[in-house]
Amino acid sequence: MVVVETSEQAAQAGAVLQARWLGSDVPYQEAWDLQEALFKGTANHLLLLEHEPVFTLGRCANPENILLDTDALGANVVHTNRGGDVTFHGPGQLVGYPVMNVKGKRGGGLVDTAQYVFSVEQVILDTLAEFGLQGERIVGCPGVWLDATSDNPRKIAAVGVRLSRGRSMHGFALNVAPDMSWFEKIVPCGIEDKAVTSMRQEGSDATVEQVVASLVAHGAARFGFAATDRSDVVWKIKTTDLSLFSQGKGPGEKIVPKTNAEAAAMHVVGKSDDANNVGVADERSSQVRDGVSVRLQSRLKQAGVTEGLEISSRKPDWMKVKFKTDKKFLELKKKTKDLSLTTVCEEAGCPNIYDCWNEGTATFMLLGERCTRACGFCLVDTRKPLAPDLAEPQRVATAVADMGIKFAVLTMVARDDLDDGGAAIVAQTVEAIHATSPGVGVEVLISDLQGDATDLKTVCDAKPEIVNHNIETVARLQRAVRPSARYSRSLTLLARAKSYGMQTKSGLIVGMGETKDEVVSTLVDLAAVGVDIVTIGQYLRPTSHHLPIARWWTPEEFEELKQIGETELGIGHVASSPLTRSSHHAGSIASTLAV
Repeated sequence: MVVVETSEQAAQAGAVLQARWLGSDVPYQEAWDLQEALFKGTANHLLLLEHEPVFTLGRCANPENILLDTDALGANVVHTNRGGDVTFHGPGQLVGYPVMNVKGKRGGGLVDTAQYVFSVEQVILDTLAEFGLQGERIVGCPGVWLDATSDNPRKIAAVGVRLSRGRSMHGFALNVAPDMSWFEKIVPCGIEDKAVTSMRQEGSDATVEQVVASLVAHGAARFGFAATDRSDVVWKIKTTDLSLFSQGKGPGEKIVPKTNAEAAAMHVVGKSDDANNVGVADERSSQVRDGVSVRLQSRLKQAGVTEGLEISSRKPDWMKVKFKTDKKFLELKKKTKDLSLTTVCEEAGCPNIYDCWNEGTATFMLLGERCTRACGFCLVDTRKPLAPDLAEPQRVATAVADMGIKFAVLTMVARDDLDDGGAAIVAQTVEAIHATSPGVGVEVLISDLQGDATDLKTVCDAKPEIVNHNIETVARLQRAVRPSARYSRSLTLLARAKSYGMQTKSGLIVGMGETKDEVVSTLVDLAAVGVDIVTIGQYLRPTSHHLPIARWWTPEEFEELKQIGETELGIGHVASSPLTRSSHHAGSIASTLAV
């Protein structure tokens, strides 16, 4: 067919399509909230993913098209603000959310909704054709069909969009190889006399990964983008090859070291159990080979990282920190010990501890010193956590007052063992500091709280001056660096915090195998969800059992990233240098943004 230039193509001339594969089993509400944040901006994103099982209803959906009681469905039901009736999303179904600028005819006026839907359908038609399937349209029935004019028309892709103020969101769902029995629980799209099908049922053995590659290419061409910036989380992730730590399910199983190497690994990362001296399994202590766990090596290889610097390699001059202490440093160290407080400065081996403590500032780590996750870069202890100390909030507030701190940073270990992820303790500590030391600013550096919006709201309702959550690394390396977390979940948390009226902050550590382009892509995503402050620093390997350093980034490269973030992307402040850490100079940075 002859493809004519659409108003969308004219609008995208010179623009870049930010294509993101966000992975499988993405919760629907998280993706929706992320879309809402991107929708408010101007960047052009194509989010691609597979949802965990969910039924969604459009604005005009008929509830009777859900054929079973909610309890019998086996999946959540979500009411959305898109068009269309009821549909199913789940594993094996490729969902695409184009969140982009869509202009009216001749670049102005109202958006031509019919034309935009036609264009989305055409992208799917072109993609199917590449895999030998002839898709068609049926007038009055949005989506893509097979054998549309036969006695057996079958819907292979649903389309439901929202357009407002020249922006699009929601999108399409293409059945690649889902479990089709899910559709038997609803009247798909409210159409009773037509069946649904999938590429697999129609004889195609295409994988979701292959379909994504085709669809991105056809989407960029159809909508006239000058270039495509694509970032993917690692494909083919199987949670069964991750420990309970890495699945975000707490401290995991107890293990007894089988070799001296395993015992050494457990000792180095603080794994001996208080009661019986038996270690707790995580990514850094089981099946050690050449000093690094087999699981960790496997994830690195899957992400394309096969080499790293030896831990004995000399640091470049710009990474060397002179050991120095003075009276103030020693006073703070004694105070934290006397008050039974934990500082991330000590626990994480921060290279800036002397700098910050000699200035009379410190970052407090809440909820103990034992984390329920085992990120590949982090030194924090991963033994089974103790019960939260309910007196900790006031104790930290007292310390802040006694130390004369003007801007306090509160970070936390991940506490997946707690119903609220530790949100209440964080909120109570913020409130206690504000009550004890009026005028003192507070930044909270929190875990992802397992994506729970209610727990995040608990923290934000305490009114910290800044909500910080580190995305840590680029999309491709997420699984290797922090296997219990999600790239999309971190973006969603930051987006939600922004929607709650918070100043937001995030951080990256580089030197683990990422490229400059990938770092810039991550900055694009952080800017798109409204992050106000970004920190970027060099990764330092805590022990030989942690992720290796891939390379040293130079001071000049860090400065370039700062300029890109602030000048090109409009991020309010980017702190970028070899020794930058998330909490370093947090107070002075906050003051520059008039927090």
